[in-house]
Amino acid sequence: MPLDATILSPSRLALRRLRRDPSALAAIAVLALVTLACLAAGLYARHVAHTDPFTSDVAAAITLHGQLTDIMQPNDNPLHLGLTPIGPTWSVQYLLGSDPQGRDVAARLLYGGRNSLLISASASLLCIAMAAVVGILAGYFGGFVDAALSRMMDIMWAIPVYLFAISLSIVTVAQDLHLGPITIASDNLILPIVIIAIVYVPYAARPIRGRVLSLRHAEFVTVARSLGVREARILLRDILPNVAPTLIVLAPLVMALAMLAESALSFLSIGVQAPAASWGTIINDGQGLIYTRPMVAIAPGLAIVVTVLALNVLGDSLRDALDAREGDR
Repeated sequence: MPLDATILSPSRLALRRLRRDPSALAAIAVLALVTLACLAAGLYARHVAHTDPFTSDVAAAITLHGQLTDIMQPNDNPLHLGLTPIGPTWSVQYLLGSDPQGRDVAARLLYGGRNSLLISASASLLCIAMAAVVGILAGYFGGFVDAALSRMMDIMWAIPVYLFAISLSIVTVAQDLHLGPITIASDNLILPIVIIAIVYVPYAARPIRGRVLSLRHAEFVTVARSLGVREARILLRDILPNVAPTLIVLAPLVMALAMLAESALSFLSIGVQAPAASWGTIINDGQGLIYTRPMVAIAPGLAIVVTVLALNVLGDSLRDALDAREGDR
């Protein structure tokens, strides 16, 4: 006999709603497939493509349909001047073709996905953590604390997000960052993670602050105060658990925004630095081939679209599943 929804804990009820949502299941499946494929990048490059996606080799040749074929092919112009990389072979080697430096696009796509997923996921977690601190403090204490934090968020909000990110990236990419005894190299992935996390803090802090404002005068908080419970304990034991659903819903949405920001910065060569790759850097590699070998730019673009769409669908499904006002579905 199935359990009545009224006696299920909120987390179990949300999980049950999520399992019954086909959109959520499809989004989770897509994200899992993309993540597993990117984690298998090394296996694909070594044992399937038999190539090093980070080594330029414009003189390479592969056996295609029983014939030895050069990676760099004569151009299709009337004079056949210059060379252009081979297009998709739809075989084990150079499945999606080659980039201008003779590197396997499919292998680079998987390796680039590692960095894109790592940066966007890490940036979203860091952003949510910082936004939670700002939003909870501003919403709970109010007064001067709220005014100071809110005005600081307003200033950051007033700056276009990509302009803000580009400005911070240009400063850090020009030279190594020195923080006292600590030196962070300009090509370290920590830099884009921190930059992207910072620029999206205002977007995540506002809904958290709004949620805390509604909880500050709740009966259980008032009772805790009247009993002399310390403010820190109230924040950790009463406020934070009730804000957790908002944080969970925000996580995939912020990750989608972070992925778009990372791709934009890497496309402009101020994000992930060579020899590392991301989906944004691969699009940059293929922009000069958009009319002759469009797959070099289209493949990472499709990967970004699919991943961001899945993250947004998952965020919407989490919001519906965690909404306590909805009845059981």
